[in-house]
Amino acid sequence: MSETFLDGRVKVAQPENGFRSGLDAVMLAASVPASAGQAVLELGAGAGTASLCLLARVAGLLVTGVEIDPALAALAARNAAANGADCKFLAADIFALPPDLKRDFDQVFANPPFHGEGQASPDPARAAALMDGGKLADWLKLGLQRTVSGGFFTAILRADRLNEALAALPERGVCVFPLWPKAGETPKRVIARARKGSHAPFVLLPGMVLHNSDGSYTLAAEAILRHGRALEFGN
Repeated sequence: MSETFLDGRVKVAQPENGFRSGLDAVMLAASVPASAGQAVLELGAGAGTASLCLLARVAGLLVTGVEIDPALAALAARNAAANGADCKFLAADIFALPPDLKRDFDQVFANPPFHGEGQASPDPARAAALMDGGKLADWLKLGLQRTVSGGFFTAILRADRLNEALAALPERGVCVFPLWPKAGETPKRVIARARKGSHAPFVLLPGMVLHNSDGSYTLAAEAILRHGRALEFGN
Protein backbone atom coordinates (compact mmCIF):
# COMPACT_ATOMS: atom_id res chain seq x y z
CA MET A 1 0.00 0.00 0.00
CA SER A 2 1.43 3.35 -1.06
CA GLU A 3 0.51 6.63 0.63
CA THR A 4 1.55 10.23 0.15
CA PHE A 5 2.46 12.84 2.72
CA LEU A 6 3.14 16.58 2.65
CA ASP A 7 0.74 17.10 -0.25
CA GLY A 8 2.48 14.47 -2.38
CA ARG A 9 6.08 15.52 -1.72
CA VAL A 10 6.76 12.25 0.10
CA LYS A 11 5.54 8.87 -1.18
CA VAL A 12 5.76 5.90 1.17
CA ALA A 13 4.96 2.26 0.56
CA GLN A 14 3.55 0.78 3.77
CA PRO A 15 2.66 -2.76 4.86
CA GLU A 16 -0.80 -4.03 3.96
CA ASN A 17 -1.12 -5.38 7.50
CA GLY A 18 0.22 -4.12 10.79
CA PHE A 19 1.09 -0.59 11.84
CA ARG A 20 1.07 2.17 9.21
CA SER A 21 2.42 5.66 9.76
CA GLY A 22 0.16 8.68 9.63
CA LEU A 23 -0.30 12.03 11.33
CA ASP A 24 1.98 11.14 14.26
CA ALA A 25 4.97 10.58 11.97
CA VAL A 26 4.46 13.86 10.13
CA MET A 27 4.03 15.86 13.35
CA LEU A 28 7.09 14.21 14.85
CA ALA A 29 9.21 15.06 11.80
CA ALA A 30 8.00 18.65 11.91
CA SER A 31 9.06 18.90 15.57
CA VAL A 32 12.72 18.00 15.07
CA PRO A 33 14.72 21.28 15.14
CA ALA A 34 17.34 20.07 12.68
CA SER A 35 19.54 22.11 10.37
CA ALA A 36 21.62 21.19 7.34
CA GLY A 37 24.75 19.18 8.04
CA GLN A 38 23.53 17.66 11.30
CA ALA A 39 23.67 13.95 12.09
CA VAL A 40 20.22 12.56 12.89
CA LEU A 41 19.10 9.24 14.36
CA GLU A 42 15.55 7.86 14.27
CA LEU A 43 14.78 5.08 16.72
CA GLY A 44 12.06 2.71 15.48
CA ALA A 45 11.88 4.01 11.91
CA GLY A 46 9.15 1.72 10.58
CA ALA A 47 8.72 2.28 6.83
CA GLY A 48 10.71 5.52 7.05
CA THR A 49 7.86 8.04 6.91
CA ALA A 50 9.10 10.39 9.64
CA SER A 51 12.70 10.46 8.41
CA LEU A 52 11.59 11.09 4.83
CA CYS A 53 9.26 13.91 5.91
CA LEU A 54 12.10 15.47 7.89
CA LEU A 55 14.42 15.28 4.87
CA ALA A 56 11.75 16.86 2.68
CA ARG A 57 11.78 19.87 5.03
CA VAL A 58 15.52 20.08 5.85
CA ALA A 59 18.02 19.24 3.13
CA GLY A 60 21.59 18.16 3.83
CA LEU A 61 20.95 16.02 6.90
CA LEU A 62 22.83 12.81 7.63
CA VAL A 63 19.91 10.60 8.65
CA THR A 64 20.08 7.04 9.96
CA GLY A 65 16.94 5.11 10.87
CA VAL A 66 16.95 1.97 13.01
CA GLU A 67 14.10 -0.54 12.79
CA ILE A 68 13.95 -3.93 14.52
CA ASP A 69 11.83 -5.58 11.80
CA PRO A 70 14.14 -6.49 8.87
CA ALA A 71 11.27 -6.41 6.35
CA LEU A 72 10.27 -2.91 7.46
CA ALA A 73 13.88 -1.71 7.42
CA ALA A 74 14.23 -2.99 3.85
CA LEU A 75 10.96 -1.28 2.90
CA ALA A 76 12.20 1.98 4.41
CA ALA A 77 15.39 1.72 2.34
CA ARG A 78 13.31 1.23 -0.82
CA ASN A 79 11.14 4.19 0.13
CA ALA A 80 14.24 6.34 0.58
CA ALA A 81 15.47 5.36 -2.88
CA ALA A 82 12.04 6.00 -4.42
CA ASN A 83 12.01 9.50 -2.90
CA GLY A 84 15.60 10.25 -3.89
CA ALA A 85 16.44 10.70 -0.22
CA ASP A 86 20.02 10.23 0.91
CA CYS A 87 19.48 8.39 4.18
CA LYS A 88 20.26 4.97 5.60
CA PHE A 89 17.92 2.47 7.25
CA LEU A 90 19.16 -0.63 9.01
CA ALA A 91 17.63 -3.56 10.83
CA ALA A 92 18.72 -3.63 14.49
CA ASP A 93 17.39 -3.63 18.02
CA ILE A 94 17.76 -0.09 19.36
CA PHE A 95 18.96 -1.58 22.65
CA ALA A 96 21.75 -3.44 20.80
CA LEU A 97 22.92 -0.82 18.32
CA PRO A 98 25.83 -1.60 15.98
CA PRO A 99 29.15 -0.15 17.22
CA ASP A 100 29.17 2.63 14.60
CA LEU A 101 25.86 3.96 15.96
CA LYS A 102 26.96 4.00 19.58
CA ARG A 103 27.91 7.65 19.28
CA ASP A 104 26.33 11.07 19.76
CA PHE A 105 23.91 12.59 17.25
CA ASP A 106 22.85 16.22 16.90
CA GLN A 107 19.19 15.15 16.74
CA VAL A 108 17.52 11.95 17.92
CA PHE A 109 13.81 11.31 17.52
CA ALA A 110 11.32 8.50 18.05
CA ASN A 111 7.70 7.45 17.96
CA PRO A 112 8.13 4.72 20.58
CA PRO A 113 5.65 1.87 21.10
CA PHE A 114 3.03 3.35 23.39
CA HIS A 115 0.53 0.66 24.38
CA GLY A 116 0.78 -0.98 27.77
CA GLU A 117 -0.54 -4.21 29.21
CA GLY A 118 -4.05 -5.15 28.10
CA GLN A 119 -4.00 -2.94 24.99
CA ALA A 120 -2.61 -5.41 22.43
CA SER A 121 -3.98 -5.44 18.88
CA PRO A 122 -5.22 -8.78 17.53
CA ASP A 123 -2.98 -8.18 14.50
CA PRO A 124 0.47 -9.62 15.46
CA ALA A 125 2.43 -7.16 13.32
CA ARG A 126 0.52 -4.18 14.68
CA ALA A 127 0.88 -5.46 18.24
CA ALA A 128 4.64 -5.84 17.79
CA ALA A 129 4.90 -2.23 16.61
CA LEU A 130 2.70 -0.73 19.33
CA MET A 131 3.31 -2.73 22.51
CA ASP A 132 6.10 -1.21 24.58
CA GLY A 133 6.81 -4.27 26.70
CA GLY A 134 7.30 -2.00 29.71
CA LYS A 135 10.20 -0.23 27.98
CA LEU A 136 8.86 3.26 27.30
CA ALA A 137 11.23 4.77 29.86
CA ASP A 138 14.12 2.80 28.35
CA TRP A 139 13.35 4.19 24.88
CA LEU A 140 13.44 7.74 26.20
CA LYS A 141 16.60 7.26 28.22
CA LEU A 142 18.36 5.68 25.25
CA GLY A 143 17.27 8.51 22.98
CA LEU A 144 18.75 11.08 25.32
CA GLN A 145 21.88 8.98 25.78
CA ARG A 146 22.55 9.02 22.03
CA THR A 147 22.04 12.81 21.84
CA VAL A 148 25.06 15.10 21.83
CA SER A 149 25.35 17.68 24.63
CA GLY A 150 23.30 20.67 23.51
CA GLY A 151 21.42 18.56 20.99
CA PHE A 152 17.75 17.60 21.02
CA PHE A 153 15.83 14.40 21.63
CA THR A 154 12.23 14.55 20.41
CA ALA A 155 9.45 11.99 20.88
CA ILE A 156 5.73 11.83 20.21
CA LEU A 157 3.79 10.07 22.96
CA ARG A 158 0.34 9.16 24.14
CA ALA A 159 -0.81 12.00 26.39
CA ASP A 160 -1.93 9.62 29.12
CA ARG A 161 1.63 8.32 29.46
CA LEU A 162 3.25 11.71 29.81
CA ASN A 163 3.78 11.14 33.54
CA GLU A 164 5.93 8.08 32.76
CA ALA A 165 7.86 10.01 30.14
CA LEU A 166 8.62 12.92 32.45
CA ALA A 167 9.84 10.52 35.12
CA ALA A 168 12.36 9.13 32.62
CA LEU A 169 13.53 12.50 31.27
CA PRO A 170 15.63 15.16 33.02
CA GLU A 171 13.91 17.69 35.26
CA ARG A 172 15.34 20.55 33.20
CA GLY A 173 15.63 21.25 29.50
CA VAL A 174 12.30 19.59 28.65
CA CYS A 175 9.24 21.10 27.00
CA VAL A 176 5.95 19.45 26.11
CA PHE A 177 3.70 20.41 23.19
CA PRO A 178 0.13 19.00 23.34
CA LEU A 179 -1.80 18.16 20.17
CA TRP A 180 -5.47 18.91 20.81
CA PRO A 181 -7.89 16.98 18.52
CA LYS A 182 -10.38 19.88 18.69
CA ALA A 183 -10.65 22.97 20.87
CA GLY A 184 -11.76 22.01 24.36
CA GLU A 185 -10.99 18.30 23.93
CA THR A 186 -8.42 16.30 25.87
CA PRO A 187 -5.17 15.76 23.94
CA LYS A 188 -4.39 12.23 22.76
CA ARG A 189 -0.81 12.97 21.77
CA VAL A 190 1.96 15.17 23.10
CA ILE A 191 5.39 15.92 21.73
CA ALA A 192 8.20 15.98 24.27
CA ARG A 193 11.49 17.63 23.43
CA ALA A 194 14.56 17.51 25.64
CA ARG A 195 17.72 19.55 25.12
CA LYS A 196 20.58 17.57 26.58
CA GLY A 197 22.48 19.41 29.27
CA SER A 198 20.11 22.37 29.35
CA HIS A 199 19.30 24.01 32.68
CA ALA A 200 16.12 25.68 31.40
CA PRO A 201 13.03 24.99 33.51
CA PHE A 202 10.35 22.59 32.33
CA VAL A 203 7.80 24.23 30.00
CA LEU A 204 4.27 23.08 29.13
CA LEU A 205 3.48 24.85 25.86
CA PRO A 206 0.02 25.86 24.57
CA GLY A 207 0.24 23.28 21.79
CA MET A 208 -1.86 23.08 18.64
CA VAL A 209 -5.50 22.36 17.82
CA LEU A 210 -5.59 19.91 14.90
CA HIS A 211 -9.22 20.04 13.76
CA ASN A 212 -11.94 22.63 13.41
CA SER A 213 -15.41 21.87 14.77
CA ASP A 214 -16.43 20.49 11.35
CA GLY A 215 -13.53 18.01 11.35
CA SER A 216 -11.38 19.85 8.80
CA TYR A 217 -7.79 20.62 9.66
CA THR A 218 -6.98 23.98 11.21
CA LEU A 219 -4.72 26.31 9.24
CA ALA A 220 -1.90 25.62 11.70
CA ALA A 221 -2.21 21.86 11.20
CA GLU A 222 -2.47 22.22 7.41
CA ALA A 223 0.74 24.23 7.36
CA ILE A 224 2.54 21.20 8.73
CA LEU A 225 0.64 18.25 7.27
CA ARG A 226 0.26 19.62 3.75
CA HIS A 227 2.82 22.38 3.33
CA GLY A 228 5.72 20.79 5.23
CA ARG A 229 6.32 23.64 7.69
CA ALA A 230 8.18 23.15 10.94
CA LEU A 231 6.22 22.83 14.15
CA GLU A 232 7.37 25.89 16.07
CA PHE A 233 7.60 25.32 19.82
CA GLY A 234 8.10 29.04 20.39
CA ASN A 235 10.29 28.55 23.44
